[in-house]
Amino acid sequence: MYTAFFGLKENPFNLTPDPRYLFLSPHHKEALDHLLYGINERKGFIAIVGGIGTGKTTLCRALLSRLDQGTKSALIFNAYISDMELLQAINQEFGLEESPGAKSKKDYIDTLNQFLLDTFSAGGNAVLLIDEAQNLSQEVLEQIRMLSNLETEREKLIQIVLVGQPELRELLATPSLRQLDERIMVRYELKPLEPKDLAGYVEHRLVVAGARGNLKFSDRALARVYAYSRGNPRRINSLCDRALLIAYAEEKFTVSRGLVERAIKDLRGDGAIHPVTRGLGTQGVHVLILVLVLAVFLAGFFGWTYRRQMLGFLLPQEKAAPLGRVPAPAPRRETKAPSLFLEEKASLSALFGLAELGAMEGDGPSQSGDVTLVSMDIGPEYHVMFKKPFRVRSSQGTNPAPAYLVVAEVTQGGALVIDAAGKKQEVKREFLISHWGGRISWPYLPKGQDKPLIQGMRGPDVLEVQKLLEKIGYLAEPTGVYDQPTYEEVMRLQRNVGLRPDGIVGPRTRAILYLMSD
Repeated sequence: MYTAFFGLKENPFNLTPDPRYLFLSPHHKEALDHLLYGINERKGFIAIVGGIGTGKTTLCRALLSRLDQGTKSALIFNAYISDMELLQAINQEFGLEESPGAKSKKDYIDTLNQFLLDTFSAGGNAVLLIDEAQNLSQEVLEQIRMLSNLETEREKLIQIVLVGQPELRELLATPSLRQLDERIMVRYELKPLEPKDLAGYVEHRLVVAGARGNLKFSDRALARVYAYSRGNPRRINSLCDRALLIAYAEEKFTVSRGLVERAIKDLRGDGAIHPVTRGLGTQGVHVLILVLVLAVFLAGFFGWTYRRQMLGFLLPQEKAAPLGRVPAPAPRRETKAPSLFLEEKASLSALFGLAELGAMEGDGPSQSGDVTLVSMDIGPEYHVMFKKPFRVRSSQGTNPAPAYLVVAEVTQGGALVIDAAGKKQEVKREFLISHWGGRISWPYLPKGQDKPLIQGMRGPDVLEVQKLLEKIGYLAEPTGVYDQPTYEEVMRLQRNVGLRPDGIVGPRTRAILYLMSD
């Protein structure tokens, strides 16, 4: 969403395991060196363990890109499989075709063994890499151990790399897997980034994404990123991505510590610990509540006991009224401003009223048909892209009945919101973001001829979508042909707004494009 604004080619902090973004910190370089050593020296079994989000899968993909052409590789991601399914998956990954009658384990192993012998005879090597190996059953791990018996008198025919979370180490240490554990010749535990590596990590990802030096994180911002993430790459990516969204919403090219703090608050959501009670723990919170209750009780007790003295001190003696006969204050008439928070029916009435006005002025869908209400969960940073009226469920108050803010127009510093009297009231951007509950809705009238657009199609509908994508900052050239670049930009839009990134321009993707177009 923010890539065009910052001049980036793509999102620098995607969570996908793209090997281009692998930052070789000292830990990651050592892990990669261990892998290459174990494979090139034909050590047989290699085990790499690391916590969630430390970059194991990205490391695996980077490893495959560094293997020479003579090394054949098979990569298994699904660890919830049976021993027979494992053999099938391995042969499929190596591109082996089974004979029509192949049904037993022996048939699959014989095919694999012949392939490995042919590869070895040609001077090549074979690598089997299994990710999320901590989820493998003991039966499958035993089958993997048996595969290591495929060897010549002097060399291992297949190098098996087990990659997993620390639970893999505990699993291999069980007595039933002792034989497998003793065969592992190379081991390495992947650690999080060190504080000194964080600046290089962030800079590396920005450069790969196309940054030209105008976008940066301040030193204090990086310090806060590390304090939150503890060097975990996945948490770093999530936090930096959210911080860039907030910076984009405020049109800033330097991410400050304050922006990072707001990003942390967004990521924590409603489950964030209040600053007063942070660090106290459950027992500390209970003690604090008990102290507050006791204070209220004591204040009430002393207030009642010394009520006469207090009244005498607070009021002139001649005007003090007898207890129980204090005259009621004269009623004051105050003009209460219409509320900005509307209930369900009022918000829908205001929202559809704005949609009808836009249609009459030529600013909305003019085709005949039924207007539908599209709803999605979208973060507050995206509201600066919205060009049509919408409503957002408010996060204000504890009333279980939902309340909404109806936004007629997004302005430079905030928005024009419809109040209970039907008038437009200007609010600051901070007000809108602080009351943003996440769920937004807007009216949309699908065209009668709308049909899903998929890669390979061509025509005026494709051209229209390409023009809309280009208008909101996506790199789709208006050719009228649904080509690969258009497909990738549609998926990027879908990922950014929380849709399933399937590359199909369906009703919800069209509705988002409508909301973001002039």
